Amino acid sequence: MAYEAALAAYSKFEFTHGGRTYPVYRRGAGPGVIVMHEMPGLHPLVVRFADRVAAAGMTAFCPSFFGTPGKPAGKSYALTTALGVLCMRREFYVWRGDRSSPVVDWLRALARQAHAECGGRGVGAVGMCFTGNFALAMMTDPSVVAPVLSQPSLPITRNNAAREAEIALSPGEIACVRDRMNAEDLSVIGLRFKSDVLTPDARFETYRREFGDRFEAIELEDEDAKPAFIPPHSVLTLHLKETGPSKAAEQRVIQFFRERTGAA
Repeated sequence: MAYEAALAAYSKFEFTHGGRTYPVYRRGAGPGVIVMHEMPGLHPLVVRFADRVAAAGMTAFCPSFFGTPGKPAGKSYALTTALGVLCMRREFYVWRGDRSSPVVDWLRALARQAHAECGGRGVGAVGMCFTGNFALAMMTDPSVVAPVLSQPSLPITRNNAAREAEIALSPGEIACVRDRMNAEDLSVIGLRFKSDVLTPDARFETYRREFGDRFEAIELEDEDAKPAFIPPHSVLTLHLKETGPSKAAEQRVIQFFRERTGAA
């Protein structure tokens, strides 16, 4: 099946940095926004969100880290992909909460290129689920001015309450992000469903403690979620309703990108 048909409106290029190469799908014009997919991959509902970013006057850059680009999300596909990704230790720190994953260096380089090519005040970035925290770690690069964390799920805590507060950034990265926020009047948005065990309460409390009122939390109830094959989790994709609080959350994120990058 030609799953990439879901990306027919996008151009594709290979981006290499630090010995890592991933395909990137690009659409739109205006300041850049890096849209990082969730598990199990760059599925059509992630593409739908990127389409809306492009329609709002920005250039969406969609890297593909795992899975099959364009393939619809489903329970068996998600499980198979998750098992494979858990073995990708060189790219992703799945269990560690005290530092960002190595792939973040590649993402910072992509953000620098996107800013150089697309202009604007800087680049937006949204991570989802497995990539949720990456957008915040990317902010250690000056090109990134609008990070969004949608259901940030790393590190996986294995029901370890003592580690639920970890945010997968080193103390140095946290300090750098905080300094930039204060010096440049920047902020970060975090989204989750309140019942989501993959994004525990303690993790959002850490964001509040570390970044104060520069952390904007959008926390939704289960009834705000569109039914899907998993419990409420994917704010901007699987569980997004086209009306109500989850739609308002999506629109807030897009407006945040427009304001911060200069597209507005």
